[in-house]
Amino acid sequence: MREELLSVGIDIGTSTTQLIFSKLIIENMASSYTVPRIVIVDKEIIYRSPIYFTPLLSIKEIDGPKVKELIEKEYHSAGIDKSQINTGAVIITGETARKENAKEVLTTLSGFAGDFVVATAGPDLESIISGKGAGAHTYSKEHNTSVVNIDIGGGTSNLAVFKRGDVKDTGCLDIGGRLIKLDPSSRQISYIAPKIQELIEKYHLGIHRGDVVTKEKLMPIIQLMVKGLMQSVGLAPIDADFDKLITNKSIAREERPECISFSGGVADYVYYDVAERGPIKDSFQFGDIGILLGQAIRNSPLYTTMQVVKSTETIRATVVGAGTHTTEISGSTITYTKNTFPIKNLPILKLSLEDEEGGEAILREAVKRKLQWFKLDGDLQKVAIALQGKENPSFKEVQAYAKGLVEGMQELIQRELPLILIVEKDMAKVLGQTMYYELGYKKDVICLDSIKLDNGDYIDIGHPVAEGAVLPVVVKTLVFN
Repeated sequence: MREELLSVGIDIGTSTTQLIFSKLIIENMASSYTVPRIVIVDKEIIYRSPIYFTPLLSIKEIDGPKVKELIEKEYHSAGIDKSQINTGAVIITGETARKENAKEVLTTLSGFAGDFVVATAGPDLESIISGKGAGAHTYSKEHNTSVVNIDIGGGTSNLAVFKRGDVKDTGCLDIGGRLIKLDPSSRQISYIAPKIQELIEKYHLGIHRGDVVTKEKLMPIIQLMVKGLMQSVGLAPIDADFDKLITNKSIAREERPECISFSGGVADYVYYDVAERGPIKDSFQFGDIGILLGQAIRNSPLYTTMQVVKSTETIRATVVGAGTHTTEISGSTITYTKNTFPIKNLPILKLSLEDEEGGEAILREAVKRKLQWFKLDGDLQKVAIALQGKENPSFKEVQAYAKGLVEGMQELIQRELPLILIVEKDMAKVLGQTMYYELGYKKDVICLDSIKLDNGDYIDIGHPVAEGAVLPVVVKTLVFN
């Protein structure tokens, strides 16, 4: 079976909103008389929208009707009717995800296709999505190396470290191209973000709202932002300035990544070579400091001393991931202690092999740490934990898995969120039952197997079929390649 799908990706970010329409070719790679295994074999981007500034009603509210109007306009420009769309993803990221009406806007936009992946992404999840969209994940896997991707947007810089294809760590800093806004023609400052204002005052830089500024006047504060990025990857010592710039957390500094890549709007000017392309005519054309920040990064040790991997996408690194769906069956050796189905749009937390093979304590700490990726303003969302598991585990190994997972998932338990495990190997029944025992039979567990997942995937779990022995699972994959 070979089929063509039309997919849309919509990204509503802190600074910009944009769409991509893609043609996806899917094929059933399984042999006859086996459960279908649908794989994306090709992808072609057929339309990229202009990049719009995200419309806001106020500092606290997205202008939902205006966003919808922009999207309808782009459907018309692309010559595509929403009834033609088979699949897609709407993702609200950055500061926009924290707006009061973000969920309401998502619900409105989900009507632009059938069964969307619809999500708000906190800083850690956004780091993973943009890092994969930029190609850092694929490069680390294909070259057996580690890559840190820095996605530099308007309000924040999202960091994701990939090691041989696994997400190792994430972080986020309040460093971005629109933390100082100005009039492009008069160059009069209209906005300075609070944290940047504090640094300006600390170092007596004499930059104020209403000032008419020059490139030279702004460079000292831009260099402090560059220093923060250098500190994040171990190229400069940590100080109090760095602590102030952290959004929620930074990446661990014990092991410096071998390579670095950049995405986000500012990255276009990190990769801009003046010698090849000529001088930049107007560094203030976007009404912010993004171009100056990008060029300052290019001239810093971030670019000159680390091995730079050119991103496959820069400003579109998030929106390039559009959801496509595959249906798989998990059955016969599964555990579910309560029929609470269907469950829709669950994001996946995929543990690495190093997390699994390090023993009970390592597994516990990995789950605890990585659950933080799925928090938005301290509120943990529902999440399914995916792992590879073992082919023929001993009972002692199953107990270590169960104890490590149960202890690591304590925050899910305390918040009365469901415990959902997806295992690639055929061990869900014994693992689920052992976890149920560890929980004193007081907390429901869903444990499924024979399904391969990755970070950035979402799943739906349907009602049990075949007299309760089988659960249909829809895997919604954000397409990055």
